[in-house]
Amino acid sequence: MKVSLKKLTKKFKSIVAVNELSLEIQKNKTIGILGPNGCGKTTTIGMILGLINPTSGSVEIDDQDINKINRSEILKKINFASPYIELPKKLTVMENLVVYSKLYDIPKKEQRIEELVIDLNLTKIVFKKNGELSSGQKNRVALAKSLINKPKLLLLDEPTASLDPDVGDYVRTYIEKYKKNNEITLILASHNMIEVERLCEEVIMMREGNIVDRGSCQDLIKKHGRKNLEETFLKIVRDKKNELE
Repeated sequence: MKVSLKKLTKKFKSIVAVNELSLEIQKNKTIGILGPNGCGKTTTIGMILGLINPTSGSVEIDDQDINKINRSEILKKINFASPYIELPKKLTVMENLVVYSKLYDIPKKEQRIEELVIDLNLTKIVFKKNGELSSGQKNRVALAKSLINKPKLLLLDEPTASLDPDVGDYVRTYIEKYKKNNEITLILASHNMIEVERLCEEVIMMREGNIVDRGSCQDLIKKHGRKNLEETFLKIVRDKKNELE
């Protein structure tokens, strides 16, 4: 799915979280959104999902303004995962997946759930309550939920936050393989620079609600004269701090 943001703005009283952000993401691309805490990444994702109404500007998905149409058909093709938003703790993994399969009206629900349970190695925990799981297990369950409807647009907010290196690598490898085998537009907000370099074709650098730079990882690294994406990110953040001092 193609995503177009046109002068997208969100204000919370006197605070401008996102400031006239314009961006076009072609379908089947993987885009990383980087920036310090409070730069507007999560707010932007919320507006793309239709969870937050923009103050002005628009979000268009496949050339349709999601705030001007009956968006139920579009939302069936979208999903989202974040470690900061837990699934119902008192439901088992299976119960959670059944609930979401019904919400998305998935055909052949049992077959789709079985596929995800096997693919994401959930067999041993499928009848455990979500609240009893480790961070890594919850992360894999959240990823299963986000793929239950085989989305054409997937938004991931810090998908490997707080995970140990082994589990983090498992999740990144799974995302990589899934993207290779499916038509899907992927928007990834992350502070993990290795993750972004590995998964993303293009990177959007945000600061104070604005896009301050964009390009492939290698192009940005070369442009800013740094060795890797982490050093590039730090340069952009610290350049702003130096301006304020």
